[in-house]
Amino acid sequence: MTRLRRAVAALVHTWRASLQVRVAVTTLVISGLVTVLLGVVLLNQIRDGLLQAKTKAATVQLDFGLQHAADQFNAIDQPSQASVRGTASNVVSDLAGRGSDAQNYGVAIVSTTGGDSASTADVLPGASIPADLQRTVAREQREAWAYTVITHRDGTHEAGLAVGGPVQTDAADYQLYYLFPLRQESQTLSLVERTMLFSGIALVLLLVAIAALVTRQVVRPVRVAAATAERLAAGRLRDRMVVRGEDDLASLATSFNRMAETVEQQISQLRELSRVQRRFVADVSHELRTPITTIRMAADVLHDARGDLPPELARSAELLQAQLDRFEALLADLLEISRHDAGAATLEAEPVDLRGLIANVLDSAEPIAVRRGCTIDVDVPDEPVVVEVDPRRVQRVLRNLISNAIEHGEGCPVSVRLRGGPGGVSVTVQDQGRGLRPGEAALVFGRFWRADPARARTSGGTGLGLSIAMEDARLHGGYLQAWGERGKGSVFRLTLPWQAGGAIGEPPLALDPDEAGAAGVPAAAVDPISEVDTVAEGVVGG
Repeated sequence: MTRLRRAVAALVHTWRASLQVRVAVTTLVISGLVTVLLGVVLLNQIRDGLLQAKTKAATVQLDFGLQHAADQFNAIDQPSQASVRGTASNVVSDLAGRGSDAQNYGVAIVSTTGGDSASTADVLPGASIPADLQRTVAREQREAWAYTVITHRDGTHEAGLAVGGPVQTDAADYQLYYLFPLRQESQTLSLVERTMLFSGIALVLLLVAIAALVTRQVVRPVRVAAATAERLAAGRLRDRMVVRGEDDLASLATSFNRMAETVEQQISQLRELSRVQRRFVADVSHELRTPITTIRMAADVLHDARGDLPPELARSAELLQAQLDRFEALLADLLEISRHDAGAATLEAEPVDLRGLIANVLDSAEPIAVRRGCTIDVDVPDEPVVVEVDPRRVQRVLRNLISNAIEHGEGCPVSVRLRGGPGGVSVTVQDQGRGLRPGEAALVFGRFWRADPARARTSGGTGLGLSIAMEDARLHGGYLQAWGERGKGSVFRLTLPWQAGGAIGEPPLALDPDEAGAAGVPAAAVDPISEVDTVAEGVVGG
């Protein structure tokens, strides 16, 4: 049964995947049905024609026989039982010997008054002549015919045609019958059947071959176009279709090549534009470092001397110092994101206990949490969770997640959880703020994206933190995901392999807090959320 199911599945796949197969099979079925229908009609016509010709010839021969029998009986001078019996035998002998072959048919004279009958030696007239035919001849006194089964004296049977009529004589009351076997007609019909069968099969196969050949001529360029499109999608933008002739398929190939050239030009322009933009951002960020350094030194002098300045100037020095710190952070993030865009970001992985990285981030975030009136709930295993990561990058990811949770948590508690499992290591950061609207979970990783554009960045963020965090996660072979719902806050989950670039399986922490706390089950034991939940993997936005 398994092999049968596999065979059926393979046939279904071939039927769905190949237009040529569908056309060939459809042609086979339709042409086969048409051939069978035509064959049946032709065979019926041929059979009826053969039987009509046989019946006509038999009727002509019956007319001759009846005339001959009437002449013989009327020639008897003094009719007696013996003379009538002898004349009947002579008539049968004369009529049976007049054919080209005496064995081709049988002759019988049957008395309607119950007297003796006479027939050729190899035919049993009582078993061969239908009773209905005899009654018709006797009642209507006319010639008639019927299909019958001729019974020979040796016990054999064969299909035949019986024709008979009354003998017009005053000497006796007799009926004359001819029994013609349909052996030759059956052989002819069998020959026609075999010829039509072989011809029909050959015709159907020829039609299928023609249909397959014609379909191939149409499908082959389409397959070539599909293969070329796959290569274009894989990045081989210089591949083109070969144009042959000037027909519709050649026009298709020409149009496809023109489209491919346009796509190649546009992609090349976009690549060049992207390269120029990345280069511009990197150059601007680098060139700004020199004037920023000079401004920083001047701002430091003003900030250190703010005690000797008037209050309004002292406040200006403090604001200048804070904005310079933010501007330097923005330059650093721009340089980092440009390295990711250029593919120049490198990973310096080493075995690190993630518990220590979380503790360091929490220490640095504690002043912000105190200022916002936020408490942080930490849930980490008692045993070390050693993972091969780049500590600088992972610490930056965790710092972004925790600082964002504090900023958007609106003073509510923030939960940080760490778990390891066969599928990798997960860290979730959950806040209880406003949460995310449907569809915003895929936008939070965009550059400079805000849920509320009118809202100011109270913690001094640059707007690139989550984008860089997502790129850092991908650089490790992991991923960063977000979940949110209005009124329930939001959750960010960082999932990393045990070894940098390794495989990741089922995350050990659930992303949806409802699933994580269902029925009191700890989060580490809950399966990840399904695809139908409001979850989105971070995608870099432009």
